[in-house]
Amino acid sequence: MTLPRISVASLGGTISSTAADAASGVVPRLDAAQLVASVPGLANVAQIHAEPLFQLPSASIGFAECRAALAWAQAQVDAGAAGVVLTQGTDSIEETAFLLDLYWQRAQPLVVTGAMRSPQAAGADGPANLLAAVLAAGEAASRKRGVLVVMNDTVHAARWVRKRHTLAVQAFESPETGPVGAIIEGGVRFLHPAAPRLAPLPAPVREARVALLQAGMGDDGTLALLARDAGYDGIVIAGFGSGHVPYAYAQHIDDIAARIPVVIASRTGAGPTTRATYGYVGSEIDLIHRGAFMAGWLEARKARLLLWALLAGGADKPAIADALHRYGAAPLPG
Repeated sequence: MTLPRISVASLGGTISSTAADAASGVVPRLDAAQLVASVPGLANVAQIHAEPLFQLPSASIGFAECRAALAWAQAQVDAGAAGVVLTQGTDSIEETAFLLDLYWQRAQPLVVTGAMRSPQAAGADGPANLLAAVLAAGEAASRKRGVLVVMNDTVHAARWVRKRHTLAVQAFESPETGPVGAIIEGGVRFLHPAAPRLAPLPAPVREARVALLQAGMGDDGTLALLARDAGYDGIVIAGFGSGHVPYAYAQHIDDIAARIPVVIASRTGAGPTTRATYGYVGSEIDLIHRGAFMAGWLEARKARLLLWALLAGGADKPAIADALHRYGAAPLPG
């Protein structure tokens, strides 16, 4: 049997991090070839092509790095790869995966993985995660599912996955849908048929800056005003409950939304924003009347990435409203 050809690129993160000595902390050092060499049995499940792209910690992966990783992954598929795996730090996996998913047009799977423990730690999970990611990338049933995140033998859809713990190996969950699959006995088992894919967004044609703010007790909206005045192109506000802000904050939304898009998400961690339940000043009905958009089921960080992609692609407010309606719709399993 011919093994699938899988391309693996390293972006950095804990999975590639080692310490120079016992007194120093770990930093990204290992490249893709070294990570591949550390996985027992990997050569028995796929033909691996490995390349280093970056050596960055999670928080330093930005839009430019994601665009470079996307271009590399597309080129690998165009050259005949059956699937692509990116290794990176787990702190931003959910953001990287979602941003890539907005643009991924290929049927072949693009899988993102990492590690919660560094290679020198007892019980390092990087090799198992990389093996599982390669299995998922080479699985025929993974096709047409967009970008997947594989961690701790579970498979998640990029739109719904979240990191829910700072240190635990089982840090990743999809609270709205559950995982879409699992790695069992050396194979990938999907729990649902593939959900319909949304059309990919246009490639960026301009630079954009989108602020992410979280509303808190006594918040008067000053930071939102400062973001507007600093030249941000859009603002996402993680509001109370199903999408609310304090009275004083609400007074500024009209003026801000008249100049730049304002998206209201929830800071709660699960569940959607509402549209027609509460009617007080600062409620969703009031904020919509003032010109804000609601994020629906999309959590705040991903709403920010979606708004960035839309603005960078030249979208106007009607196009932004349409995209938020589609991406923020109730989740479907798979």
